[in-house]
Amino acid sequence: MKKGIKRWLAGAAGLIGLGLVLLAAIAAHVAGLGQSEAEAAAASARCPGAGQPGLDPETADTARKVKEMLAGSGDVNVTGLSEPPKQIPNAKIIVATGIQKRVPARGQVVALATALQESTLINLDHGDRDSLGLFQQRPSQGWGTREQIMDPVYASGKFYDGLVKIKDWEQMPVTVAAQKVQRSAFPDAYAKHEPLATALQQAIAPTLGAAPAGLLPEQPGLSEGFGPGWCAGQGGGTADFGDVPPGTLPEGYQIPATAPTEVRTAIRWALGQLGTQYQWGGSCTNPHGTNPAERCDCSSLMQRAYGVAGKEITRTTYTQIYDGRAIPTNAIQPGDLVFAVGSASAPEHVAMAIGYGYVVHAPKPGRVVEVAKEANLGPILVVRRIVG
Repeated sequence: MKKGIKRWLAGAAGLIGLGLVLLAAIAAHVAGLGQSEAEAAAASARCPGAGQPGLDPETADTARKVKEMLAGSGDVNVTGLSEPPKQIPNAKIIVATGIQKRVPARGQVVALATALQESTLINLDHGDRDSLGLFQQRPSQGWGTREQIMDPVYASGKFYDGLVKIKDWEQMPVTVAAQKVQRSAFPDAYAKHEPLATALQQAIAPTLGAAPAGLLPEQPGLSEGFGPGWCAGQGGGTADFGDVPPGTLPEGYQIPATAPTEVRTAIRWALGQLGTQYQWGGSCTNPHGTNPAERCDCSSLMQRAYGVAGKEITRTTYTQIYDGRAIPTNAIQPGDLVFAVGSASAPEHVAMAIGYGYVVHAPKPGRVVEVAKEANLGPILVVRRIVG
């Protein structure tokens, strides 16, 4: 088995030859910026799974096993990879193609999850009607000729071409983004593959000269490490990040890995709007745009963040106090809606807890979406839990 995997990986290297010389140069640069082995070992000892920023323990463990497979171990078993000599090389092609097309890590995870569902990462020469290949693309629907679709590099490129044409795909749950490209008869089936897809991307990308999937690549520092004395996934406690300049992310912050998937998605999206201008009554449909009516106020930021995560909530602070379920003010967890100012029956402001005693919110006219301490909101009047 060990020799077989090595042979397949060697063969895959030939298929992936899409400019890996450049990728190797990037890898050398990234390696030069990384932790020393001693620092990494110390971080791992303090925080199990620290080498996989933002991953839940199970996904981090799967990523570790995939790394062992990539190193040639034939003694590792990963659920979902029943034929690693066939599946791992195809996963590497999907990730490499994404890197070369400058598709962010999130898009690579979407592509891997899609291929896991459609073909189990095996390049099939058959399928429903005329479906073929890793993504079960159909010549009759314009994906290419049979010969083209059976080329994993071509098939991966076509999937990415379809993905990046979708407006706001980066903010969508994996299953929604995949479905918009594939138009599957089973649109919810992709979600179950997200943990394995994430583990594969985390393990494979560094071998191709790319950093593993960050939680918020556009926010500097989010995937660079952990704050002193605390670990990712322990977001129920507190941490002192000091003064957080408006519109910026606290240095060392990580989205708590133990939060439910929908919560992590909502937090990720809300943090993606840091620095955008507050607009009373704004729809929050295009916060970074030039139209003020499409920017966020406090409640539309909450509605839009959870909408991207697949959870519908109402529009205003006065109605959001009835969304989800009530939580004691001393039991706030990441993702909870935290209401302040005014009264419990008619609060005037809402924010989203992001862990460690901090919130993300759109404060008021003249301010930008920012991260702040919960204590800065004043007395907490109501807490509502949307997920969990």
